[in-house]
Amino acid sequence: MTNNVLDDATAQVKKLRRSRSDKMVAGVCGGVSKMIGVDAAILRIVLVAATLLGFGTGAVLYVAAWILMPEEDAAM
Repeated sequence: MTNNVLDDATAQVKKLRRSRSDKMVAGVCGGVSKMIGVDAAILRIVLVAATLLGFGTGAVLYVAAWILMPEEDAAM
């Protein structure tokens, strides 16, 4: 019984992965948008604004996410 509950809970967990299909550079914004349910274009606009207004902070965060986030499986 416990294993079934654990398997069901694990199947419903959203995983943060870089997108293979919705990407412009590395798929970071596409992956985050799939996870939180927001359009990727909105996240890209926010990232550009954070880069321009935050003295490059958005670009540093994007590169860090590019390095740390694994790419989604090809079967997805």
